[in-house]
Amino acid sequence: MTPEDQEEAQPLLGPPGGSAPRGRRVFLAAFAAALGPLSFGFALGYSSPAIPSLQRAAPPAPRLDDSAASWFGAIVTLGAAAGGVLGGWLVDCAGRKLSLLLCTVPFVAGFAVITAAQNVWMLLGGRLLTGLACGVASLVAPVYISEIAYPAVRGMLGSCVQLMVVTGILLAYLAGWVLEWRWLAVLGCVPPSLMLLLMCWMPETPRFLLTRHRHQEAVAALQFLWGSEQGWEEPPVGEHQQGFHLALLRQPGVYKPFIIGISLMAFQQLSGVNAVMFYAETIFEKAKFKDSSLASVVVGVIQVLFTAVAALIMDRAGRKLLLVLSGVVMVFSTSAFGAYFKLTEGGPSNSSHVAFLAPVYTESINASVGLAWLAVGSMCLFIAGFAMGWGPIPWLLMSEIFPLHVKGVATGVCVLTNWLMAFLVTKEFSSLMDVLRPYGAFWLTSAFCILSVLFSLFCVPETKGKTLEQITAHFEGR
Repeated sequence: MTPEDQEEAQPLLGPPGGSAPRGRRVFLAAFAAALGPLSFGFALGYSSPAIPSLQRAAPPAPRLDDSAASWFGAIVTLGAAAGGVLGGWLVDCAGRKLSLLLCTVPFVAGFAVITAAQNVWMLLGGRLLTGLACGVASLVAPVYISEIAYPAVRGMLGSCVQLMVVTGILLAYLAGWVLEWRWLAVLGCVPPSLMLLLMCWMPETPRFLLTRHRHQEAVAALQFLWGSEQGWEEPPVGEHQQGFHLALLRQPGVYKPFIIGISLMAFQQLSGVNAVMFYAETIFEKAKFKDSSLASVVVGVIQVLFTAVAALIMDRAGRKLLLVLSGVVMVFSTSAFGAYFKLTEGGPSNSSHVAFLAPVYTESINASVGLAWLAVGSMCLFIAGFAMGWGPIPWLLMSEIFPLHVKGVATGVCVLTNWLMAFLVTKEFSSLMDVLRPYGAFWLTSAFCILSVLFSLFCVPETKGKTLEQITAHFEGR
């Protein structure tokens, strides 16, 4: 950037101590981008009501056996891992806005293929396409929102990514009560189509425009989103030109956020959230719920409510405090979950994790129901704790902590880590329960939750109220 360009950029800096921006269009732009995570949540939740519907489908409709059903649920995570890599490349090459527009194509195409499916391979192909779109959306939406938001609302808007994900999951569960799998797939085309329409009217992020030396467009975008340039701090000149290369990993401003971002994603999956969700319906059955399928909806409602609470208090309480409190709640709830499995253990000779779900107090139905309610309470507490911190905050911090010139690659690695860990934990947890017994497996997740609390206390910086440039400066020691 020439000295003349720098001089021209000065209006973007805004006066120190100036009043916070009060633009309202930033909320509309954030909502448009968050329709990507809503679509992502719907795609994740789709398999839960669709699999039973597909298993009882009559010819000529495709029908899933147990093996195909497990692939139908799991293949999304593999597609999303590939989508994370693709999104990391797209977000730097095509920009944030265009990447969000492009990810609507595999969303709509995937659900359209499922709707028209004549065999199992078409069903799996459609799920793989929606998974690819999930991976791109889970990376690009947090980056877009963090770069358009001013510091006072960045935590709230960033948390809305996870809020929209759990809302999408809940929407799929509720719609699954009244719609068969084909019509449910048709409904899945609606959120990405709406995102396509809205995002066409939204601007590219000012930070990305500056990396392309499109200063006037950056000013226009800022005026559209914030209503003024007050409070804006332009990224350092070097960030406009550098790309990612391995030598950058020697710099503390790059390797520190890299380690933090990857660790947050790993701890999120090691918390045992997928294992708890896996057992939700079984636990509700043991507690004598009349309709065990209600478990999915109850879990979904808890997730939405507490993620919404987290979004509302994020910019007041701060990221670090919520991560620690969330971790402590998960430590207690997974410990109690393990205690439930220990108390209901069927016998030392039986290694089947399913058998451990049968209460040992067969002479007293009330005792077994009481213990099952311990499990229900522990599960609900865990989900609430997860939704308050470890659900939304790793995605929010991922979008905040990386310097502009490595953001695409770094966020791509974080998203890839998250989806691969999700696949690994989901696939191997049953084997772990056979080796350690169910109570041992959940106490192991409790130990990981303790490590996550310590990691939050000693390694995660507080980003509340800071500009993205101040966060970068913190890691660089400036």
